[in-house]
Amino acid sequence: MDDYYQSTNNDSDFATDTIDDQVLSDKPRILLMGLQRSGKSSIQRVVFGKMPPNDTLYLESTTKIQKEDITRSFIDFQIWDFPGQVDFFDELAYDPQDIFGTVGALIFVIDAQDDYNDALHRLFTTVTSAYAVNPSITFEVLIHKVDGLSDDYKIDTQRDVQQRMGDALADAQMEYIHLTYYLTSIYDNSIYEAFSKIIQKLIRELPTLENLLNVLCSNSGIDKAYLFDTLTKIYIATDSSPVDMQSYELCSDMIDVCIDVECIYGPNDLSLAQTPDHIGGDALDGQQTPISLDNHENQLHPDSDSLERRLIDHQNQEQNTHSSDSEASSLIKLDNGDVLYMREVNRLLVLICLLRQDNFEKHGLIDYNFQCFKEAVTEVFEFSRKRNTQQ
Repeated sequence: MDDYYQSTNNDSDFATDTIDDQVLSDKPRILLMGLQRSGKSSIQRVVFGKMPPNDTLYLESTTKIQKEDITRSFIDFQIWDFPGQVDFFDELAYDPQDIFGTVGALIFVIDAQDDYNDALHRLFTTVTSAYAVNPSITFEVLIHKVDGLSDDYKIDTQRDVQQRMGDALADAQMEYIHLTYYLTSIYDNSIYEAFSKIIQKLIRELPTLENLLNVLCSNSGIDKAYLFDTLTKIYIATDSSPVDMQSYELCSDMIDVCIDVECIYGPNDLSLAQTPDHIGGDALDGQQTPISLDNHENQLHPDSDSLERRLIDHQNQEQNTHSSDSEASSLIKLDNGDVLYMREVNRLLVLICLLRQDNFEKHGLIDYNFQCFKEAVTEVFEFSRKRNTQQ
């Protein structure tokens, strides 16, 4: 009886939240779905809330939908974290059109360390039902918690999941539904790599950004270039050359290094040193952890200043005053002779390039080309923002 009462209350909460959201926002949504304890909330907190992965061990199970607005540079959407124990396809309780009508991507999380038979059944039901409501949804499957598995077992697990889902869709004569699979873990960069590819599908300006990066690379002797969102370490665009996981990890680590250095030596108004790591502002021993951006559980006082807000305010101030202050930059020389070169496009975006050291000797040409690239990206961003405002 208690379980039923709790479920009924949760359903009522969800219905109210859904109605409120329809009124407050028409942003495209990313849905996080899956069975209980599959790692959905941990993914959201780590990627978008900057929570240390080890702290996710203390997260409670989600009992109602959790929503978060993500609005930074070209990233503009809502992410919804669904509780795994509720059937949102029960048409007597919910209207599927309200849930899936404006969805951009549906991410289904499978715990690779557990028996995933039930998860595959739920995945099939979710995909087929959501596709019937909104055929434009992109379906992404995260085979999650693979950090404790061997490389061979990871590959075998992904192959098994793909084969069984392919057979199930074929039996239902729904082979036209396309699913993309990723092996992920919150303890390495694989989750950021996966979300980078997922979010890129939702960015309408992606072809333009890729073309600008291709032109920059070809005219500057750059081997690989990434355009990163500073706060999430998600790259929203890269050039057309194949993505090498090792190069992406180097660039991601470079962002961490630069943020840590800026915390110590950067301007006070952008420093992380004065932000609390958790309730009460207790600092971690010898570690600097960015503040959690999640506000669903009121972990922070409403007046608490976050790094995200200060970066966005700083960027808006620069745009309003047309400030010409020099942007941040960083250079790291690797042992193999390659060079990692980072330039700040604005307070929310950074460009990180990987090139050979002999090509970097023409750094004057690279800096000039970067300024041209920065102006072009700024124009694209302004056009995108005006179009979103008019809609």
